[in-house]
Amino acid sequence: MLQVLQHQKSGEIIIDELPPPQCFPNGILVETSYSLISAGTEKTSVDNAKSSLLERAKKQPDQVKLVLDFIKKEGLFATLDRVKAKLDSYKTLGYSASGVVIESDCPEFNPGDRVAIAGAGYANHSEICAVPKNLAVKVPTGVELQEAAFATVAAIALQGIRRAEVQLGENIAVIGLGLIGQITVQLLKANGANVVGFDIDQSTFPLAQEFGCQSVYPSSREYLKEALSISNANGFDSVIITASTSSNEPLEFAIDLARKRGKIIIVGAVGMHIARDIFYRKELELRIATSYGPGRYDPNYEELGNDYPLGFVRWTENRNMQAIIDLLSTKTLDFKKLVTHNFSIQDATTAYKYISGELQEKYLGILINYPERESKVKQSVVLQSNDNHDSESANIGFIGAGIFAQNYLLPNLKKNDVEFISIANSSSLSSYNVAKLFEFKKEFSDGDEVIKDPDVNLIFCATRHNSHSHYVNLALKNKKPIFIEKPLCIDEEELYEINDNILEYGSQIMVGFNRRFSPAFQKIDKFFQQTKEPMNMIYRVNAGAIPKDHWVQLPENGGRIIGEVCHFIDTMSFISSSLPKEVFAISTSTSRTDFSNFDNVSINIKFLDGSVGTIIYSSMGDSSMPKEYFEVFCEGKSAIMDNFKTVKLFRGGKESSYKFDGDKGIENEINEVIKAVKTGKPMPININSIIATTKATFAAVESLKTGEPVELKINEINF
Repeated sequence: MLQVLQHQKSGEIIIDELPPPQCFPNGILVETSYSLISAGTEKTSVDNAKSSLLERAKKQPDQVKLVLDFIKKEGLFATLDRVKAKLDSYKTLGYSASGVVIESDCPEFNPGDRVAIAGAGYANHSEICAVPKNLAVKVPTGVELQEAAFATVAAIALQGIRRAEVQLGENIAVIGLGLIGQITVQLLKANGANVVGFDIDQSTFPLAQEFGCQSVYPSSREYLKEALSISNANGFDSVIITASTSSNEPLEFAIDLARKRGKIIIVGAVGMHIARDIFYRKELELRIATSYGPGRYDPNYEELGNDYPLGFVRWTENRNMQAIIDLLSTKTLDFKKLVTHNFSIQDATTAYKYISGELQEKYLGILINYPERESKVKQSVVLQSNDNHDSESANIGFIGAGIFAQNYLLPNLKKNDVEFISIANSSSLSSYNVAKLFEFKKEFSDGDEVIKDPDVNLIFCATRHNSHSHYVNLALKNKKPIFIEKPLCIDEEELYEINDNILEYGSQIMVGFNRRFSPAFQKIDKFFQQTKEPMNMIYRVNAGAIPKDHWVQLPENGGRIIGEVCHFIDTMSFISSSLPKEVFAISTSTSRTDFSNFDNVSINIKFLDGSVGTIIYSSMGDSSMPKEYFEVFCEGKSAIMDNFKTVKLFRGGKESSYKFDGDKGIENEINEVIKAVKTGKPMPININSIIATTKATFAAVESLKTGEPVELKINEINF
């Protein structure tokens, strides 16, 4: 399929072929008819991309802070590589479109339904869009899809009016008569308000007057007295700012226009560096309108499709979009007059020449249309030929190359003698970017296709946790070795299905338990190699907080114990050369809602050889404290590992200290996997150990729920 992309470093706009996206669970797949360029938002994106790095840093201080934090955590060179990769990639554009449903995974929509769709990263300038159900509304036959493509942008205008709580007969000023401003004028007029418009561009005035502005003026104090006369010099009940500028001038002008105790509503992105005293004298109320309305930026609403009850949240972003469609169906709104340009997807780069100023011509509503093409639904994009692979080489198929994979797995794979064959990511764009960055030969949007690719003989998978068992089972059935980032799976049912497939097809499975491969733990293992007695181990983890709405925390992904504590259980198994036998876990008990009790636990593990281990895992610590600390005691010897930077060994009353560079073993782990595949040897971690560690995480969760120790029934799984 064709999609509009922007290079993040140069700002260049291109149209390129990408694999079509997969339909979301609880979502729909839409063949796009029209998408609307949001001139303000997308002009900002184009302008920012053409700015120098210093100028970007000044405009985005929050991003600078993230970079500085990453330098502290991962080091300068790793951060530079990450920033370079980010800049040398493409991003999607667009968030307001319309089309026809071609696949549905929810009862609210059926194939053939006409819809308006929303959302950056969802309603892209693309021939096919995958959209969660709460970001789509049906379009009746009386509404043209060309006008329906405006629904998302119009919902932004509508949310601004809802924040103003406009009443019949009120005097409302609108500053900024661009696309959203013109829609705002129409909606205010339909609401029975007296509307006065302001803009620095007087060419916008005739259309604003046609849509319902009682008067229009240049945005200048020179016209202030005349404008205020409309309200008998009392000032406007509300001032809605739909302008887009980094300047404070729109807000300063709004303060002059507003009556005492009036409301100022900010819809556009404007400067807000205003002294308190100005608001204080008039007791003004400043309100921000968040995009299309309640639900925006809430993953539970947008991604998972959980609606807010109408009795408690009357107007969500979806209901705002529906209200716009209803107003279009009654001809209360007219968006056809907003359209100044209409380009086919093949010619979309021309549209951005108007936005960037390369072509000097007035524009307002710029639509992209999508003519029929036979290749729209092509399942993959082949970037180069892929013939004559060496049967003894490692031909990589990669599924889920997110930030972790791009920063750690793929660079270390690249150091080996491997071929990057196929890539599939969560979005078509991410597949496209990773394919270009690491020179994969084929892009897919479906991970199953990577596993089925006959040119691939080794799978790497770093997707969300709830998909791991699916890809492991599919790889087993296709008799292909698979490296799966931890965890192996998220519940007992999935584990037993994997067990059945191992018994039938073999067990070439590796899970990303990398810490045992680190130089620090290799040193400790060698130190205790001759011991025969049980060990006493403590592993402290300053894990850091993750928001409750993060995907890792969602029940369907198993949580952090299954997803991360498995690392530390595996490390203890490695050091003790034994498997977990019994698990008892307790957690903090608090009424605070900002973190999970299950993220703050003490887990005690008894091993088959009599060793014991305690894992203290907490999200409540300070971020400046090192993340991981390990102690082990056995036969008069002791060892301490401090965050993979130092190892201290104690024996015979003497201490030996060793320094390391923080390497957590990922490179060594990957090297061992590649070696195993090329030589036909077993994976570097025994499957029985992987299974036992996985079961121990399930036992820890069960123990937290029951308050009782849980014995692992390891013999239930035999290999």
